[in-house]
Amino acid sequence: MGNVIQFNALKTIWIKECTRFLRIWIQTLVPPAITMTLYFVIFGSLIGSRIGEMGGVSYMEFIVPGLIMMSVITSAYSNVASSFFSAKFQRNIEEMLVAPVSTFTIILGYVGGGVARALLVAVIVTTVASFFVPLNVQNYWMIALTVLLTATLFAMAGLVNAVFAKTFDDISIIPTFVLTPLTYLGGVFYSISLLPSFWQTVSQVNPIIYMVNGFREGFIGVSDIPPVTAIAVLVVFNAVFFGLAWWLLNRGTGIRS
Repeated sequence: MGNVIQFNALKTIWIKECTRFLRIWIQTLVPPAITMTLYFVIFGSLIGSRIGEMGGVSYMEFIVPGLIMMSVITSAYSNVASSFFSAKFQRNIEEMLVAPVSTFTIILGYVGGGVARALLVAVIVTTVASFFVPLNVQNYWMIALTVLLTATLFAMAGLVNAVFAKTFDDISIIPTFVLTPLTYLGGVFYSISLLPSFWQTVSQVNPIIYMVNGFREGFIGVSDIPPVTAIAVLVVFNAVFFGLAWWLLNRGTGIRS
């Protein structure tokens, strides 16, 4: 009976989360496609034609995996951060706390919604990219594993942000001052092999480097980071953020007043 309750709760939360972003698809699914189209036109066609090749492929082919990963990161993070904080703000989260729903089920439900949106956005952006450059995928398993681990990680990061947030402004601080700089410095538009050795070492502290390069390895077979290292880093970060989210929710941090 307990497993049935948890399964029904998980299904309900996940369906609610998916319905939420699908209902406002013009705000959640269309903007990434428009933004990435602009990136492809400006950085790929106009600037890329002057840069030439990078990593043995055209510059546009080189940046495609990074741009897709940018959309995945933003979508997974924002979906869970805004949804969970809204549940806190409207005090809906209290209904789950008093119900026989485990912390694991709550985390999995919200994270599952964020991952679903991120994967859907990834498909849309990849489709857009196919109009600008031929996509010759090298390793489908590497792509699937990297995008799934990345979406899960940032969905959990969004949940942690929402737990600590006290106002709607608080959920935009991390994306603005942390995620955006890390993403642009995460090898999306360049290979870290172009940097001096000191800055190459510094760049390896940035976790997004591993996500972008793992994804790029799957797409075009080019990476500044060994694929095994990229996956290992993602697994460790997922475990850390899951443990943190589970601990915070069990304590009632930012929820129980």
